[in-house]
Amino acid sequence: MIPSLIVPGLQGSGPGHWQRWWQALEPEAVWVEQSDWADPDLDRWSAQVQAVLRAQSRPVWIVAHSFGVLASVHAAQHLPEKIAGAFLVAPADPEKFGLSARIPRTPLPFPSLLVASSNDPWLKLMNAGYLAGCWGSHLINLGEVGHINPDSGFGPWIEGRSLFQRFVHSHDGLFSGEIPITVRSERSVRHAH
Repeated sequence: MIPSLIVPGLQGSGPGHWQRWWQALEPEAVWVEQSDWADPDLDRWSAQVQAVLRAQSRPVWIVAHSFGVLASVHAAQHLPEKIAGAFLVAPADPEKFGLSARIPRTPLPFPSLLVASSNDPWLKLMNAGYLAGCWGSHLINLGEVGHINPDSGFGPWIEGRSLFQRFVHSHDGLFSGEIPITVRSERSVRHAH
C-alpha cells in the first residue's frame, strides 16, 4: 500500500483523534508536524506539507483534516507529482480564515475524496459540495456528525479507515454502488464508556 501523509488541523489532532489511531495502524505513515498548531498560517502550514512531500521517495496519499485540508490543497499546487491521491475530511471553511482567494478552485490533478458532515460547525455542507466540485473530488456526506473529530464522537473511526482503504485500492478515485458508512456504532460505544 502507498504510504499516507497525515496532515492534521488546528491543535494537531490530539491523542484521541482518528488520525492518531490511523498513524499507529500504518507504520509507514508520515505525520506532518507544524511549529505552531494554534496559528492557522496558510503559507507556513503549506510550506511544511511541501517540505515533507519533497522528502518522500515516492508519491503518497494525503489524509487531511480541517485546516490541514486547506494546507494540503494549497501545497498540492506546487508538488502534484508527489501526491497519489487525497482523502480530505471535514475541511475548514477558507472564508472563516480570510483565505477564499488563496485556496485553489481548479480540479486536483490526482484522485480525491472529500468527506463532509451536514452539521459541521467549520463548513456548511453546501460549501463542502462547492469545494468538492471545484477540486473534482467525490463527495461523501456522513450526515449530522459534526466536525468528524473526537468532540463529535470520533475516535478510531474504523468505517472511515475502511472507506479510505477502498478509495486507495480503487486507484482512480471512483466508486460504483453504495458505500456503506455507519458512525453510530463507534459513537455509541465511545459514549457508553
